[in-house]
Amino acid sequence: MKPRATVTADPGRTADGASAPAGGSGDGDGKHASAGRTGRSRATGARRNRTAKNRRAENGTRRSGPAGPGPRAGGITWRQRLRRDRTLVLMTLPAIALLLIFNYIPLLGNIVAFQDYDVYDLGITGSPFVGFDNFTRIFEDYRFWEVLINTLVIFVTQLVLFFPIPIAIALLLNTIMSARVRAWVQAVVYLPHFFSWVLVVTVFQQMFGGAGLVAQWLRDHGHEGFDLMTDPGFFKFLVSAQAVWKDAGWGVIVFLAALAAVNTDLYEAAAVDGAGRWRRMWHVTLPALRPVIALLLVLRVGSALNLDFEQILLQRDQVGAGASEILDTYIWWTGIKTGDFGYAAAAGIFKGLFSVAMVLGANKVAHMLGEQGVYSKK
Repeated sequence: MKPRATVTADPGRTADGASAPAGGSGDGDGKHASAGRTGRSRATGARRNRTAKNRRAENGTRRSGPAGPGPRAGGITWRQRLRRDRTLVLMTLPAIALLLIFNYIPLLGNIVAFQDYDVYDLGITGSPFVGFDNFTRIFEDYRFWEVLINTLVIFVTQLVLFFPIPIAIALLLNTIMSARVRAWVQAVVYLPHFFSWVLVVTVFQQMFGGAGLVAQWLRDHGHEGFDLMTDPGFFKFLVSAQAVWKDAGWGVIVFLAALAAVNTDLYEAAAVDGAGRWRRMWHVTLPALRPVIALLLVLRVGSALNLDFEQILLQRDQVGAGASEILDTYIWWTGIKTGDFGYAAAAGIFKGLFSVAMVLGANKVAHMLGEQGVYSKK
């Protein structure tokens, strides 16, 4: 039986087999090693604390933002951004100046709605204040409410007859495969937008007037002629037809732009699923146009009282004020033409407040239907 080998500890070696220094004892080496590890641990802890503090400080700066004119989150100050974008700022200054001069500074003139305004002798500074007397006159004037109702009737007629036509033309042009034919049709329907209302009314007078082309043709063939331009009952349809002929092409542009953004893969997928042309239009095209339709409809409702003043004024005497009078022509006739500027200004303020209420109401309805409208719902 072999004897077991006995391992004798060598005081000159460490536990991992390395030789210990010749001039030191075991206790001294252990103390020095322990002191080194303690120092390294403290240094590591200090670095960790500094890193954590720096991170907390950085996070706090990001949340609270810079306290002074130092760099923002983007890395530059507002002065640097202003210097960088000075060309764009200079380009927008004329537009801002025009907006201030023609849109915001004239709002100060609404003070005449609360005055017995005398434009010739006293002016704005000398005219006496009468409070809400001009507004009281508006609400007590039965003719004003008749004109308001007539304005809304003409607006509803135009909304029903005019608003869907640009959508239909855009859908028709979108189905035409030939680019040349599509461009020709779009140019034809877009051209009347550049005509003045004087020219538009003249064209309709030459076509549908008592001595117009249609009436003369009917008389030549043994029928009784007609004069649509002087028929009070047909007036709201007449102005709607004029608006369609003049501005339908202008509205087509917006809907064609919306149709251009529709993904063609949706049409291909619908065709693969067996959807025909009408199915693709109903389930792909119209849903893509729905946000644009909702937005334009809200804006259109907001301008319910802003019918074309020149168009109505040119035809006012032919059909009579009872059928053709709208709010703008009534303000012009009873306020500005007679010199009652306080009454006219009060009617203008009422018109603005009514339009704002219409926009907010229509936008609320758009939100209820799931659309964004003019602004998104918060």
